[in-house]
Amino acid sequence: MRSGPQLLTYPDSLGGDLGAIDALLRGPLDGLFTGIHVLPPFPSSGDRGFAPTTYLEIDPRFGTWGDIRRLAEQHDVMLDLMVNHISRRSPEFEDFVRRGRRSPHADLFVTLDKVWPSGDPPAADVARIFLRKPDAPFSDVVVKETGDVERVWTSFGTRDWSEQIDLDVRSPAARGLLTAWLRFFAGQGVRIVRLDAVGYVIKQAGTSCFMVEPGIWDFLDWIASVAESFDLVVLPEIHDSYETHRKLAARGHWTYDFVLPALVLDAFDTSSADLLATHLAQSPRHQVTTLDCHDGIPVRPDLDGILSPGSMRRLADVVIDRGGNVNRILSSAHADDGVDVHQLNITYYSALGADDDRYVLARAIQLFAPGIPQVYYVGLLAGENDAEAVAATGDGRGVNRHDYTPPEIAAAIGRPVVQRILELVRLRREHPAFGGELDVASSGATLRLAWRLGDACCALEADLAGGRGTISATGIRGGERWEI
Repeated sequence: MRSGPQLLTYPDSLGGDLGAIDALLRGPLDGLFTGIHVLPPFPSSGDRGFAPTTYLEIDPRFGTWGDIRRLAEQHDVMLDLMVNHISRRSPEFEDFVRRGRRSPHADLFVTLDKVWPSGDPPAADVARIFLRKPDAPFSDVVVKETGDVERVWTSFGTRDWSEQIDLDVRSPAARGLLTAWLRFFAGQGVRIVRLDAVGYVIKQAGTSCFMVEPGIWDFLDWIASVAESFDLVVLPEIHDSYETHRKLAARGHWTYDFVLPALVLDAFDTSSADLLATHLAQSPRHQVTTLDCHDGIPVRPDLDGILSPGSMRRLADVVIDRGGNVNRILSSAHADDGVDVHQLNITYYSALGADDDRYVLARAIQLFAPGIPQVYYVGLLAGENDAEAVAATGDGRGVNRHDYTPPEIAAAIGRPVVQRILELVRLRREHPAFGGELDVASSGATLRLAWRLGDACCALEADLAGGRGTISATGIRGGERWEI
């Protein structure tokens, strides 16, 4: 995976389709990004692409595999593989609904007898499960040919049903399917595969059924090995305490820095750089950094042990006051101190009070942080909250999922704040010092991040209280220092 900046976008959010994205990357965004993460462009029955019916097609509304291959000519293309689940409307699950255990695809799915031989989970076991929907993560299926009722695992969805049916990643059938999908991606020029919801794949009685050891490591090692055989890199997507990310990095896996977004907000809110500096000084290089994404700003469990419960509540209050909303944890068992904040839904620009200087400084901190910076399309364009999208979809995450028309994109790129962001992205891609070593220092409200490689140096000094920063860089007309 190349170390330069990546763009993160839905296939239809920057001008309407994949062709429009390619035109942007060859036009006004030319030379800025080494990679692009296209959120699921496949036919899907829900969750804005995250319930794919197949991985072998691109939804015609977005374009074709030819568009993906064209993006791959100049960029490392990343696509999602929902290793935990597939759509209820997929051919495989529809055949299971029709024929039940007689279906050749039956072993793809997690029927409850695979976890509890009786098929009836004890209440104590259900209470331990890390829930992503109300009640238990199970759904009943009535087999059309026999009338039998099968209970299958569905981690996500509503109380009554789910568009996403969990896969049994330990079964030969599922492993064969995952291998076929990875092989196909590689043939289309894809370079990186994000393993969406991978923390949920191991179901084991008596556990939380989330990041279950050692099964999760066995699976990650297996799928990383298969991907490597096709010259692919996998990026696990896991929201858990920071210790899990340390383990991922120690085992040689790529990971996300899901701590950074909230720590940057907290640093501005408290005018203190110390906590942020401590985190950056110990961060691995084998990671992808974000400030914003299609989901919310992570809080719990990602910040457990890093931010106090009081700080979590304070950030939630700030976000609500600035037009955002909160995605709550459904299981009270995982919030025994009363803090049920899972994610904060807001654009990062709005979270910083739509203050251009503070926003540019926050983005500079991300771009100077260890790892590969991934810039979300709304953040790139300094977008504000989209309350209409929340009202239209009923999904609080819609506040940060605005779909830009070509005229809106042109207007946004013309704004001074966006031009300042683009200049920083270009610096991050082009300056050789970012291939070297990072020195981190802090004092009060001041954070200093300095990259050095040989004689090349690029340093950021951030005043979190004043919301301004200064960059010093060698090799730019002999060496310069300027305010951002």
